[in-house]
Amino acid sequence: MQVLIKPLITEKMTAVTEKFPGRYGFIVDKRATKSQIKVAIEQMYDVTVDSVNTMVYLGKRQTRYTRTGFQSGRKNNFKKAIVTLSEGQSIDFYSNI
Repeated sequence: MQVLIKPLITEKMTAVTEKFPGRYGFIVDKRATKSQIKVAIEQMYDVTVDSVNTMVYLGKRQTRYTRTGFQSGRKNNFKKAIVTLSEGQSIDFYSNI
């Protein structure tokens, strides 16, 4: 099971990181536990994790009108993890670009 799916790089998460240095957001596997997330981030980014907060989001309902009529569906559910690093440590998501 791949624990980390992708980092959250949105305006809202960037504002949180600027307000609270050392906090980063990730989309993770829905079955992943906090301890698994902590180990995965420490191995991938070579940092020390203080805490992990997780939340599960229900997929939004989507409806659109097409030529054949209304099409309705649902976006995927996902789990988000907010990771707090130790004092003075940081993660640079843009170094590989």
